[in-house]
Amino acid sequence: MVLAARDRVSSEDEATRSLETLCRQYWPPLYAYVRQRGHAVHDAQDLTQSFFARLLERDWLSAADRERGRFRSFLLMAMKRFLANEWDRIRSEKRGGKIAFICLDMAMAEGMPIPDPKSVSGETLFDQRWALSLLEIVMKRLRFEYEAAERLAVYEELKPSLTTERGATNYETLAKALKMEPASARSAVHRLRKRFRELFREEVSATVNDPAEVDDEMHAVIAALGRL
Repeated sequence: MVLAARDRVSSEDEATRSLETLCRQYWPPLYAYVRQRGHAVHDAQDLTQSFFARLLERDWLSAADRERGRFRSFLLMAMKRFLANEWDRIRSEKRGGKIAFICLDMAMAEGMPIPDPKSVSGETLFDQRWALSLLEIVMKRLRFEYEAAERLAVYEELKPSLTTERGATNYETLAKALKMEPASARSAVHRLRKRFRELFREEVSATVNDPAEVDDEMHAVIAALGRL
């Protein structure tokens, strides 16, 4: 996505779609980081919007080198520099009406709890929100597959088993809800979990350049979620 977003040869529509996907995927962790730095809700919204506007207007993506680390690390460092160097300018340009904001779902920001700065660092919070965004993408893809197969009701019944410890699922109860035999319910749960792992690995793989980094990055996601 980074390459498509910054590639001057790619079509304008493709570049736009890639940029929109990047912005929607990464604004929650970046917003959380800005809030953790002590900025009020509306200031943090303006800063996050303005950061993405700068990212696009000034072609900061050209500095994203896939050989030099993960894209999320690049974005976090870019945000740190942005906050250090451009906050005063952003406030001035906002008053002058010069900032062209992009469309982000900032309504979500109001419901995003920000822990006490003493309990967790901004970097840790960024990683947690990034992991949650990745998890949300996987869950949406999984749900869409069941919906496309006209099995959405089955998915809703099976979904809790993704967070249930192994051995704790009551297959008798689940089988009754699904109107099938317990053995079939067990197989359905197994298929759901297997597909979730496949999609999870696929999404993580898309965020790294070297296939050898996938396992490490998956562990990083799981570790970030475990600190919630």
